Amino acid sequence: MQITNTILMIRPVNFRMNEQTAVNNYFQRDIDLGDTAINARAQAEFDDFVTLLTSKGVTVLVVEDTKDPSTPDSIFPNNWISFHANGTVGMYPMFAENRRDERREDILDMLEKKGFLIDSVMDYTAAEEDGIFLEGTGSILLDRMNEKAYCALSERANEELLIEFCEDFEYSPVIFKAYQTVDGKRMPIYHTNVMMCLGEAFSVICLDSIDDKKERKNVIDHLKRDGKEIINITENQMHHFAGNMLQVLGGENKRYLVMSSAAFHSLTEEQIKRLEVHSEIVHSSLETIETCGGGSARCMMAEVFLPKAN
Repeated sequence: MQITNTILMIRPVNFRMNEQTAVNNYFQRDIDLGDTAINARAQAEFDDFVTLLTSKGVTVLVVEDTKDPSTPDSIFPNNWISFHANGTVGMYPMFAENRRDERREDILDMLEKKGFLIDSVMDYTAAEEDGIFLEGTGSILLDRMNEKAYCALSERANEELLIEFCEDFEYSPVIFKAYQTVDGKRMPIYHTNVMMCLGEAFSVICLDSIDDKKERKNVIDHLKRDGKEIINITENQMHHFAGNMLQVLGGENKRYLVMSSAAFHSLTEEQIKRLEVHSEIVHSSLETIETCGGGSARCMMAEVFLPKAN
């Protein structure tokens, strides 16, 4: 299956702007508030978001972050872990040193206590020692049905490690480079999942961010070949996190497309109509998380596809 009804989320206790990630995450901006106030706002946004998801019948497994070690980006667990239907867990190397402390074995224990089956762990974290990174489903967009892995290369997405991942998980890589304009210069986008979303039968994508025409055509060809409706967004919409969406299953297997309110309000009426053919849209305000964290709704949700014991 491409989508799941079970989501892992980490409730923050030390959320703030992370100076170690800001060096290549050009979505991050500081706000004139103390860290305590920023964290309180982020917690309120997180809680409202969880309430919205659960009201639609999505199963949300909320884990409280720990105060020590201090992990300002723990709210984005999809960068360090992924869960797969064959019982495999992926663990990923992180660019920012203070993000490596987010990895927690107790989360695997919690999932097993809840009846999820974990057969093996594919651990790529040793690549950090060589300065090589691949930040989970932030860097890799998985088309689970068609066994393809879309990846925009960056400092946080290494091509060789992506190919190793694809060999291990039996995916075909679709590799390209994506850029955004920063102070008049074209700079690499830090994560694939801020410029692209993959649903069961559609893709939201900022095609203008793929500067190389051959790479752009290759991505389009793969999406069309697999029957995905392509919903193109502008770079301005991408900066409102309109690429950072996730399709999920709610109660009675109803499809929902989850995004932030900023993303939703950036969309045109035509784009909304096209998306609503596939899913009901739900959105929540994530303003503090987006501004300081440089990530949005999709980054906050680690999809759980693990099998459950009978």
